[in-house]
Amino acid sequence: MPELRRLGLIVNPVAGMGGKVGLKGTDGAEIVKEARLLGAYPEAPRRATDALRIISRIKDDTQLFTYPEEMGEEEARNCGFTPSVVGSIRSGETSSEDTHRAAVEMSDLGVDLLLFAGGDGTARDILRAIGRDRKLTVLGIPAGVKMHSAVFAITPRNAGEAVVTFLTNSSPRTIDAEVMDIDESSFRKGVVAARLYGYLKIPEERRFMQSAKSGGIQTKREVIQGMAAELVNSGEKEDCLYIYGPGTTTRDILAELGLEKTLLGVDVVLGGQVIAKDVNELELARLLDGKKMKAKIVVTAIGNQGYIFGRGNQQVSPEIIRRIGKENIVVVASKEKLASLEGRPLLVDTGREEVDKMLEGYIRVITGFNDYVVYKVGNQ
Repeated sequence: MPELRRLGLIVNPVAGMGGKVGLKGTDGAEIVKEARLLGAYPEAPRRATDALRIISRIKDDTQLFTYPEEMGEEEARNCGFTPSVVGSIRSGETSSEDTHRAAVEMSDLGVDLLLFAGGDGTARDILRAIGRDRKLTVLGIPAGVKMHSAVFAITPRNAGEAVVTFLTNSSPRTIDAEVMDIDESSFRKGVVAARLYGYLKIPEERRFMQSAKSGGIQTKREVIQGMAAELVNSGEKEDCLYIYGPGTTTRDILAELGLEKTLLGVDVVLGGQVIAKDVNELELARLLDGKKMKAKIVVTAIGNQGYIFGRGNQQVSPEIIRRIGKENIVVVASKEKLASLEGRPLLVDTGREEVDKMLEGYIRVITGFNDYVVYKVGNQ
């Protein structure tokens, strides 16, 4: 009888809670508390479940180790696994120390692969715990707000597929991937200070994995001016709400229109004026309900990664996207930024498979004045 492959699972239950309510992360107990007061709900458990449903294809050949209750046990049992539960937690009061302790125990158990659901903060906790053990292979299920690191799969389903491929391969290969993070307090003030914390070993399955976020490609002033002019020329109307996603490109476009935009927030423009800044999902829904008019979403791609939804702009939730429709999504990106993708598609990871599928296909990307390309959108 073949030996069972050993899979470790850690779920950071509070990862991603700050996204839709505009908090740009959930590092620290006070921020988690604030997110809950704003009506945030856990995203990581559902995303872990999406990955586990794929992995359940090999559950009879896999021994799954996990932490109690919301840190993995509940998700595993819901997907038909009978996990070996280790450690202990105080349910409802988990912290980064629980993640750190869980990773140490998984390493000591000698798992073949450690799967975790979270964001960059969770990846840092994993690195802190097992950085001493470069033999352990890990893989991240994207579930946080900040995901600059290259240890994450493109989507939860891609994470599941990567796990299946890795565990069923008689000679799996691995590569080193960057663990990046930014300071959340500076991030909330509009300052991005990304730092490399180290490397973790991940499966060599690049078709399923995201790249580390680029520090940004400088966009020439005339290109930004052209994008702004094209937006106006192609239908800026007073009776249309324009929802601008975060980023330097969208900020600079609005600056060309004489408007000030928050760098890392989602702002709303109506009739040539910014009527709401740094809004969350609930505020966006209220604006759409109150104005009862057509709306468009203007987003740009994250440099080198290619995400247009699901990284840093979770305020524009799948419900908001579905309501506005693919035909009213405007993507702006310089040709240099598109070239940095080296032919890879623009990516979406909204957290709702049906919305991701709605967005797949081809979309018009504005690259300058009277200048655009038709570019593929996918999830891998």
